[in-house]
Amino acid sequence: MKAIIVGAVESTRIAIEAVAASPDFELTAVVTLPLDLAGRHSDFVDLRPAAGAAGAAVIEAPNGNAPEVVDAISAHAPDIGFVIGWSQICREPMRAALGGEIVGYHPAPLPRLRGRAVIPWTILLDEPITAASLFWINAGVDSGPLIAQRYFHVDPAETATTLYAKHMTALRGALDESLPKIASDTPPRIVQDERCATWCAKRVPTDGEIDWRAPAADVERLIRATTRPYPGARTKHKDSQIVLWNANLWPEAPRHAAIPGQVIVINDEGFAVQCGDGAVWIDDWSAPEDAKLRAHIIFSS
Repeated sequence: MKAIIVGAVESTRIAIEAVAASPDFELTAVVTLPLDLAGRHSDFVDLRPAAGAAGAAVIEAPNGNAPEVVDAISAHAPDIGFVIGWSQICREPMRAALGGEIVGYHPAPLPRLRGRAVIPWTILLDEPITAASLFWINAGVDSGPLIAQRYFHVDPAETATTLYAKHMTALRGALDESLPKIASDTPPRIVQDERCATWCAKRVPTDGEIDWRAPAADVERLIRATTRPYPGARTKHKDSQIVLWNANLWPEAPRHAAIPGQVIVINDEGFAVQCGDGAVWIDDWSAPEDAKLRAHIIFSS
């Protein structure tokens, strides 16, 4: 089967490698963002090396539904499309150009957690279990029939970094298992149960702003959910923005009296910040060179 892959992130690269390695598919092209639009995805990956290694052409697409992109896809006459790691909705002309049969991927146990920013939301909602879901894309959003799901537990201390990596491993396993079935005459088509559907709203960098009046557990969870490859949790000291990448609950908090947002201890390894109840210890952060951190400064809350 002639295939085209659409995407711009690490999951897309994994799909390129899996499809290119499958004897059932001929990967003819990869549709991706131009490099000057890399900022659309905090986890953007330049797919040109992977496409080149697979012998696939590259179609640059600021807008995947633009007529010129649809025409470029149609010129390859694909039998099937894989839209994996692409934030744009595929409109009917694009779906038709991709052959009408399109495989999607979602890092959640569909029909639960459809929508955007699913890995951060999984942590923020304290979900105990998640899944890598392959499904058939239709006119809805993450609502098409399921092909396969690989379930796994979410560690109570999971970060966006570790959960992202687990999803990439689960995706490759799901693809290797499912590609022969997708190429068969009767591929799986398990209808999603709409009674169980939930949705995740889009998140933007400012959603990572910390309210230091919140409980320490909530602050620590927000930092875990927004860390790399996402934009990070953020706070301010005067006019300087501080990005926080890793935190742990700090057991010494009951021995200190401080107001929310106050840095109460700092050393070469990190610093502790008072929250609404308890405190967190920060050991990975980014700050402008002129943002001198010291005990007793107050972060904006």
